[in-house]
Amino acid sequence: MFPDRIRTDRLRLDRHDAAVDPLTFYAHAGADQTDSIDRETEHVSWSPHDTPKESAEVTERFADGWTGREAATYAVFPRDGEDGAGEYAGNTGLQVDWDRRTGTLGIWLREPFWGRGYSGERAIALADLAFRRLDLDLLAVEAYPANDQSVRAIEKYVDRLGGREAGVFRNRIADADGDPRDVRRYSVSRDEYEDAVDAGATGDEAGGGDVDGWPHAAFVDAVAFEA
Repeated sequence: MFPDRIRTDRLRLDRHDAAVDPLTFYAHAGADQTDSIDRETEHVSWSPHDTPKESAEVTERFADGWTGREAATYAVFPRDGEDGAGEYAGNTGLQVDWDRRTGTLGIWLREPFWGRGYSGERAIALADLAFRRLDLDLLAVEAYPANDQSVRAIEKYVDRLGGREAGVFRNRIADADGDPRDVRRYSVSRDEYEDAVDAGATGDEAGGGDVDGWPHAAFVDAVAFEA
């Protein structure tokens, strides 16, 4: 159902529960394990892991979501030629609601990998997964309104994918402390995506990369799925 590996121009996305063991996961996502973890988790719906056991439990949930065809969670690794090539840069995923034929994107990146446009690059890959492999009708993504950096990145790649902002949804989710939070929601339909790929988009960046007119058919064709 989900490909075990996805390759883009600059990234390799590997099935998380198979690629990253719980101790490695904890070393990057654990409380007080890095100087940047509090900043990295300020605008996500989970808290740093308290113990390696918690990292193991999260890894198990990733595996259950994968085998249950409910969610594909990938570890993000920069490819050769990138600063930090081969390092664990974070994770990304596609949550699938089959009844509504909708996929929802998520991403968490470690601070050394911010500002490179990786969010936009993996978005085009997961959009291709959602529409052309999983036959979904809608791709959605949400962010806390106060998360200016993520909102800017999302608006950039959603616009280039042909999508739009759906609005601010109040008390949409609960944060790590169980408190209700508003989110800003964006979506892209299959038709909008296909039109964007077929027509190409103007501009000179691929979510921060070097692919002129992203997204377009040549870039999409370069996205490789490996079983």
